[in-house]
Amino acid sequence: MFVLPQIPGSARHYPHSKMNFDELNEENFIMYAIKHYDNPGCNGIVEFNDDLKRFKYLKRLFRKSIRGEELKERLILNHIIVLYNLFGNIAATRMLFYKIDQTHWPQLKTFLVFLNCMPEHILHQGQIVPSSQISLDAELVELLRNI
Repeated sequence: MFVLPQIPGSARHYPHSKMNFDELNEENFIMYAIKHYDNPGCNGIVEFNDDLKRFKYLKRLFRKSIRGEELKERLILNHIIVLYNLFGNIAATRMLFYKIDQTHWPQLKTFLVFLNCMPEHILHQGQIVPSSQISLDAELVELLRNI
């Protein structure tokens, strides 16, 4: 029998947690986000929800790039950096890979490698996915080298 290793950010890593975070889903995503949200200057739920909208903005930016529109790499970097500052490395990574469609994972991985935030593996839908199985976006690598 295969036993999942303890992945930081999962319920196994937080044995006192009553909610299971082994797999992120629509039922536990908000609770996971609240648990890891670290914004001492937050003025309430409206600001928290505004910060969560960054995931939606990133999805939209990635979709636009696939449709042939200009990639706004600096804006994408800004959103990712803010998310990492608000949620921490482990939680932000898990949340990004949950919210961003798999078709956009090569772009996401390229940005995370550029920011030195890409882990060795990710937990997605109960499966451990080695980062080596996600390719880099060669065009985006060249764009980021020129920043």
